[in-house]
Amino acid sequence: MTSPLRVVIADDQALVRAGFRMILTAEGIDVVAEAVNGLEAVEAVRRTRPDVVLMDIRMPDLDGLEATRRIVADSDADPRVLMLTTFDLDHYVYDALTAGASGFLLKDVTPEHLVAAVRMVRSGDALLAPAITRRLVERFAGRPAAAPVQARDLETLTPREVEVLRLLAEGLSNAELAARLYLSEATVKTHVARILAKLSLRDRVQAVVLAYRSGLVERF
Repeated sequence: MTSPLRVVIADDQALVRAGFRMILTAEGIDVVAEAVNGLEAVEAVRRTRPDVVLMDIRMPDLDGLEATRRIVADSDADPRVLMLTTFDLDHYVYDALTAGASGFLLKDVTPEHLVAAVRMVRSGDALLAPAITRRLVERFAGRPAAAPVQARDLETLTPREVEVLRLLAEGLSNAELAARLYLSEATVKTHVARILAKLSLRDRVQAVVLAYRSGLVERF
């Protein structure tokens, strides 16, 4: 029997934590700890080794960005971090993604979307809406290119893999990629997996960040 998916909820608002806990436990997802600030979140992850962390960006003592950096840097833990935000135009989006977050959720997310998102990121996918991706590229495409080693890494990709990476950077899902490239979803998944492996990336979010920081994608 598959073990329950384990989640830590980090948010300084008790009502948010209680609401998320109720939704997740009703779907058989185990909330193993709650935290009211980033310091507690880091400690809770070390103690409980969850699969997913729901992390508020703005918290006292230690914010969600720094907490995410510390969690991702801990080689003994490998949870996926979903950032919680009140506004989809949160100016911390870029910093959160580069800190290692696997996606974003609005705090007014529907119960169905919350459960689906937690399961999605645990399976290795990333939750990054096209609107957020588009804004990231528009805002940060002008930044200096990534280190030369990243540019060299891109040369390991086949022409088809480069094409897939560019479309990933637009926020397209596997189904949308398949339709755009006239491929099966299974083939698209294979291409994505190979891209992540060749570039030593953990998930699609990191691929998006690399695509525009390396200069591969400059604008839509």
